[in-house]
Amino acid sequence: MAGPRVEVDGSIMEGGGQILRVSTALSCLLGLPLRVHKIRAGRSTPGLSSGGWKSKIKVLTRPQHLSGLEMIRDLCDGQLEGAEIGSTEITFTPEKIKGGIHTADTKTAGSVCLLMQVSMPCVLFAASPSELHLKGGTNAEMAPQIDYTEMVFKPIVEKFGFIFNCDIKTRGYYPKGGGEVIVRMSPVKQLNPINLTDRGCVTKIYGRAFVAGVLPFKVAKDMAAAAVRCIRKEIRDLYVNIQPVQEPKDQAFGNGNGIIIVAETSTGCLFAGSSLGKRGVNADKVGIEAAEMLLANLRHGGTVDEYLQDQLIVFMALANGVSRIKTGPVTLHTQTAIHFAEQIAKAKFIVKKSEDEEDAAKDTYIIECQGIGMTNPNL
Repeated sequence: MAGPRVEVDGSIMEGGGQILRVSTALSCLLGLPLRVHKIRAGRSTPGLSSGGWKSKIKVLTRPQHLSGLEMIRDLCDGQLEGAEIGSTEITFTPEKIKGGIHTADTKTAGSVCLLMQVSMPCVLFAASPSELHLKGGTNAEMAPQIDYTEMVFKPIVEKFGFIFNCDIKTRGYYPKGGGEVIVRMSPVKQLNPINLTDRGCVTKIYGRAFVAGVLPFKVAKDMAAAAVRCIRKEIRDLYVNIQPVQEPKDQAFGNGNGIIIVAETSTGCLFAGSSLGKRGVNADKVGIEAAEMLLANLRHGGTVDEYLQDQLIVFMALANGVSRIKTGPVTLHTQTAIHFAEQIAKAKFIVKKSEDEEDAAKDTYIIECQGIGMTNPNL
């Protein structure tokens, strides 16, 4: 089933784990053998690593990139060479994507959400339903928090015409990880295109501020209160409902605190701001950081926030028809995903400044994609 080998330069653009995630997922889906070379050549520690962007994290964690690559290999009984820590080149030869139960364990606080990102498009085109057991960090730095995945990513990505179930068994935090999430989904014949260009007006703001382990509940209340105060300065006419939460001892591994705040609009658009606590950072600051991120995402006039942009690109590329999303400034992650979706899947993207009158003074763009109309050969 293998076609000609695709050659990918792992040092360009984002130059990190995202190139590996997008290219191996597309290689798996399209049955194209892949070679990625110069992996992370632009980063402070070249080669396969944990996916942490800060060198201190790199040294401490065992590769989440590896667990992602191994998961894709297992999903399709493929062959994977060069997948070891510090490797600057991998080759991957995919076979047929199969359903069933698959487990991936980062062995660290490596993000379960990034494992989900790489595997989800593949299992949609499997032969039978899948159950993914993903282990690692659920609320980790430099990656979406699992609450973002549930509250923002899930309702929007399901517009492509599929549903998935995400069961958080245990939450895990930096540096230990230890979280587990089970994702269940059935395959589809094809993905529908999406059109997210009408922003509407903000109708609801809600969220959760959590503490886990030894951290006092007061920290959750302080994060929530500071976030509410910050949002009220800019948005006065909406009730802001941020619930403080003490994670149950049997459902959280280790110590952590953080907050996610979501804004919902009249047309069903969702935006978020989130932040994780770190040692020595006071609770108010964590709450304010999340609130400011949310407010920034509401200012640009787009229909998706800066973190959802790149997560939708692969689905747009595979969909059967033309998809359009309106965004704020196009992130490097999004540009990278578009580059490889064009190179590997041969989807066609056009990124242009929004011409809508209300966007005239803003940095707002339309990302349009002619999807390839990928069809599940098994259904």
